[in-house]
Amino acid sequence: MGTKELKFNSRTIHGGQSPDEAYGAVMPPIYQTSTYAQSTPGGHKGYEYSRSANPTRTALENSLASIENGNYGLAFGSGLAAIDAVIKLLGPGDEVISTSDLYGGSYRIFKRIFEKYGIVFHFVGMQDTAEIAKHISARTKLIWVETPTNPMMNIVDIKLVSQLAKKHKILLAVDNTFATPYLQLPLDLGADIVMHSATKYLGGHSDVVLGALVVKDKELADQLYFIQNASGAVCGPMDSFLVLRGIKTLHVRMQRHCENGRAVAEYLANHPKIEKVFWPGFPDHPNHKVAKGQMKDFGGMISFVPKGGNYQDAIKIVEKLQLFTLAESLGGVESLAGHPASMTHASIPKEEREKSGVVDALIRLSVGIEDKEDLIEDLRQAIE
Repeated sequence: MGTKELKFNSRTIHGGQSPDEAYGAVMPPIYQTSTYAQSTPGGHKGYEYSRSANPTRTALENSLASIENGNYGLAFGSGLAAIDAVIKLLGPGDEVISTSDLYGGSYRIFKRIFEKYGIVFHFVGMQDTAEIAKHISARTKLIWVETPTNPMMNIVDIKLVSQLAKKHKILLAVDNTFATPYLQLPLDLGADIVMHSATKYLGGHSDVVLGALVVKDKELADQLYFIQNASGAVCGPMDSFLVLRGIKTLHVRMQRHCENGRAVAEYLANHPKIEKVFWPGFPDHPNHKVAKGQMKDFGGMISFVPKGGNYQDAIKIVEKLQLFTLAESLGGVESLAGHPASMTHASIPKEEREKSGVVDALIRLSVGIEDKEDLIEDLRQAIE
């Protein structure tokens, strides 16, 4: 049976993989080398220098392509390095339409790095596809989507946006970090590029920083491979090994993240001291029907606002948490709590943050795989 015919859970373990040819190692060896012996100039076994390619990284890239139903995977030193490669497909005068409430690091690289090279960015609410259409011009070359968005959990209809993008011959890239391919497959819904901060759920253990891109089209893949090699923002073999190991348990971890996420979201929604909970699984969540249609479940990412809360109220809660660790990042086996306004989204001006709902009182949770009763008790003592 070819790995392309396998179902998702099997592909996380076997997709794009085979035992090592040298000694039959079940897990790909960590090829901790910068260069490779050649029998004659240009005569080698497929590898010549590890910036261009490394066998451990190749194993990871094959796995990434398999779990996203793509044909080509590329691994980078970080999620932002992967984003950097995508924007380098563009040139001065080109325009990008992006989600308005995206991750602060994405906003920063768009505005403070690439804008000065003449690339124009429009930030719009994408829950209504008509808002995207209003900003399309002859210069629009890329639509950048997060769904669910970070940290407001807004849902964007990937299939509808892809139809709009194809009509105008615009590339569509989807940041699939929050959902992971366990929950959502953007390439199957019409996206051209899938991006991951593999630091998060794909790695899953808060022990590695790595980014990824997956595409189906060979010409697009070749352009991105050229940028990857020419710019050199690649990941090392040890990091590749760690993420590949993480992917092998992605399906079982995501199942528990979703179960715990639901329990925590429902607890917070029924708490008298909580004003608003943002989680796509609620029937009254904006675009809940879209989420139900394009996602397998609703994930373990939740944001909430304390009733009548302000900056100090949010800080008191996150400082009192004991089982939830106050830290940047998300998607690890352990539960994390963050304060977007002062942490992940601090690089976005306050006025811009608040337009998209990222108020000073907002708290973001990455619900881990501990016992849900313990997580709920920790939230209870911190809130009350």
